[in-house]
Amino acid sequence: MKVRSQPDWPKGEVVCFKHQSKVLQDNIWSDPANRKFNVYLPAGYSESQPAYVALWDFAAFTNAGPGHLNWKNQAENLPQRLDRLIGSGEMPPVVVPMPDCYTSLGGNQYVNSSSVGRYADYVVEELVPFLSSHVNVRDDRAGRGVFGKSSGGYGALVHAMYYPETWGGVASHAGDIGFEWVYRPDFPRTAAVLAALDGDPYRFLKNFWKKKSPGSPDYATLMTLAMAASYDPGGSPESAIRLPFDLHTCEIDADRWEQWLRHDPLNLLDSYAAQLASLKLLYIDVGSRDQYNIQYGTRSFVYRLEKLGIGHHYEEFDGTHSGMDWRLDVSLPLLAKALYLD
Repeated sequence: MKVRSQPDWPKGEVVCFKHQSKVLQDNIWSDPANRKFNVYLPAGYSESQPAYVALWDFAAFTNAGPGHLNWKNQAENLPQRLDRLIGSGEMPPVVVPMPDCYTSLGGNQYVNSSSVGRYADYVVEELVPFLSSHVNVRDDRAGRGVFGKSSGGYGALVHAMYYPETWGGVASHAGDIGFEWVYRPDFPRTAAVLAALDGDPYRFLKNFWKKKSPGSPDYATLMTLAMAASYDPGGSPESAIRLPFDLHTCEIDADRWEQWLRHDPLNLLDSYAAQLASLKLLYIDVGSRDQYNIQYGTRSFVYRLEKLGIGHHYEEFDGTHSGMDWRLDVSLPLLAKALYLD
């Protein structure tokens, strides 16, 4: 008796390039500058065909492009999902690059930071032209999109603002919006964890990577440190991480916190409205029960998009921040079709 269907869609191919980065060299964490760069090519891919649309995959915090190739029980990895969506005719064939932007801080916000690394430049200045020289993809913003979840969704959204000449379409799934609700609730937990280590974030990081089973407070602390290094980087390795609150009282340091808020999409929107309005698709969604409170900032963001008259596609679904990969079934066909339209 057959109870589990086996997919028989035409299978695409994942090719793995090796790329030596210049902009990631000499980062303060000694994270590798020589990285594998995996790229999904759809079934039937050919150099002689018209150039393909490329949809760039920005992974969430604690993950990276290579993680999206892993086998999944009772689910699909990203190439399998693409095979199905393309094979069933739900979306046209696309190329999907999956950059590895993992760091010693557990992930990435896809922005340039002296305390994390120049990961925006890594993608925009190095990997985008590298892909165009090695794969048959369109070499213009109108044929290039970016998507991601959580930190990846944040990265996709701010890239559309900062680099409009690179990206023509965006899909942000539960991207970090509304920092007051997303990040501040973890500050007390971070303070408690660091208090046991004399307030030393570097000691925490060394211990974290040695732990066999980090717990929820550890990951909350890791994320807080990563965001501090991303949004308010120090000028030296010794000051790479500057926290926006007092470790004893958890009182907010207004000057430090203001540096974070400058990166909140809610505070970027007015300045970058024209860039978002120029997109062929601005797709945003979030779960109504997101445990990081991202729904609240997202609702405010979408309300302001409406007030500014910026076209967008917004969906709020019944769900949390977990198990969201199924949302790609909605966003990727919309994004691919929008970019293939002339």
